Amino acid sequence: MENMLRKAVETRKQYLINKLIKVGVYKKESSHLFVLTLTELEDEFNRVISMKKSKKLS
Repeated sequence: MENMLRKAVETRKQYLINKLIKVGVYKKESSHLFVLTLTELEDEFNRVISMKKSKKLS
C-alpha cells in the first residue's frame, strides 16, 4: 500500500513538472521543479493556470 501511494505521488509530481515545463516554467524562485513537494508543484501549477486565464480574460 505504501509503495502505491509513493508511486501515485511521484507520478502526479512528474505530470505537473511536465506541464509546467511546457508553459516555460523551469524553476520556482531558486529551486528546480524536481526538488519541490507535490503541494508546492500543485500551488505553482494553479498559479500559472490562473495567470494564463486572467490574461485571456483581459
